[in-house]
Amino acid sequence: MNAKLALLALVPFPLLIAGALTYTLTAHRRYRLQRRAASAMNALLHDNLSGVRQIKSFVREREEHARFNRVSDQLRHATLVVMRVWAIYSPSMSMFEAFGAVLVLGFGSHAVLTGAMQMGDLVAFLMLTAFLYDPISRLHQLNQLVQAGRAAGERVFEILDEPVEPGFVAGLADPGRARIAGDIRYQDLSFSYAEGLPALRRVSFHAPPGATIALVGATGAGKSTLVNLLARFYEFSAGEIYVDGRPIREYALRSLREAIGVVTQESFLFNGSIRENLLMGKPSASNTELWSAVDAANARAFIERLPTGLESIVGERGVKLSVGEKQRLSIARALLKDPPILILDEATASVDTATERLIQEALERLMFHRTSIVIAHRLSTIVHADQILVLDHGRIIERGTHDELLGFGGKYARLCQQSFLEASAQPEPETPAEEVATLPISAPDEQLPV
Repeated sequence: MNAKLALLALVPFPLLIAGALTYTLTAHRRYRLQRRAASAMNALLHDNLSGVRQIKSFVREREEHARFNRVSDQLRHATLVVMRVWAIYSPSMSMFEAFGAVLVLGFGSHAVLTGAMQMGDLVAFLMLTAFLYDPISRLHQLNQLVQAGRAAGERVFEILDEPVEPGFVAGLADPGRARIAGDIRYQDLSFSYAEGLPALRRVSFHAPPGATIALVGATGAGKSTLVNLLARFYEFSAGEIYVDGRPIREYALRSLREAIGVVTQESFLFNGSIRENLLMGKPSASNTELWSAVDAANARAFIERLPTGLESIVGERGVKLSVGEKQRLSIARALLKDPPILILDEATASVDTATERLIQEALERLMFHRTSIVIAHRLSTIVHADQILVLDHGRIIERGTHDELLGFGGKYARLCQQSFLEASAQPEPETPAEEVATLPISAPDEQLPV
């Protein structure tokens, strides 16, 4: 319509481009700092809420409150920096756009007064100028969203870009293969968490199907590392692990882990109902199967005492249940899974004697006809193992049955004498079935979340 006015309307464009470029190049760092500050505050808040009993017991409320104030103040400062820059950038861009409109209006008015341009043409040109600047304003707002999204996406892609577990994409299962029998063989296995600090050194042993292997040793000897490698939570650097004569790296990861059940010292329960936690072991389990597993784990008494039974909510990490109750639910979950290979990582280390008896009975049912690898400090858990392996600094220094190792007079015998396991191997007196059913289990008001 008018080349001269068109050029005047484009005068602010270099300023708009320069402002947008400056904002784009510097905004990412500001939004990243804001995200990190928000993450630090959320992490601290989660820790304080999870550890509120410890904070109260150590009378650290004032210090933790001050700590939270410092972290939240960092978030406030980072957010104000972002808002301050945007408060300068956005009105500046609007001002440059208005400057272009003023130029068009000024020169166009002069042209109308001198007769070089019709009034209608000027009005039409001003309307078209508004159509030119409006999308630019929207682009500035979009730029702010993009920069905020880049900072947030950076944290998401840190997780998405992590390499997939080796073997995970090899296949969901091994079609056509028979059920794993549970024959386990470690051959010259070595592993290091960090370069130059070996956690395991040339470990070799054989566990035939249905056998119980006990691992004994001081903290840091490599017991948990040994069983974690079987489930491929880590990848060993040398040697090999065979399951039914086949290297575990030839199994699809899903198939291997479906054949392994794990009961750990600290039982993890999800914040849902007891039924939902049990169904983790077998999602298709019927109500009859659930109660059969509950009975085998000696958990029926405390479940029936709860107001809604299997539908009772256990709370975050099972906070509404006692340690022994959580442990028995973990055993019931493993029973439902019915794996041929079982890993018990100090499953009775944190309970009293009466609860230990109930758990031990449940474990005996769970271990029946399964290949079991047991990590324990209590002698009652491992005295009947088919083979006991004594680890020290990542090596097996002794192996044999309980009586054989006591006869050697080595480290195992010393651990027994020092009550590292237990003072003696005398079995506890048998408890009648009716007495077991009435053993005191902590009442709801006595349960201490751990």
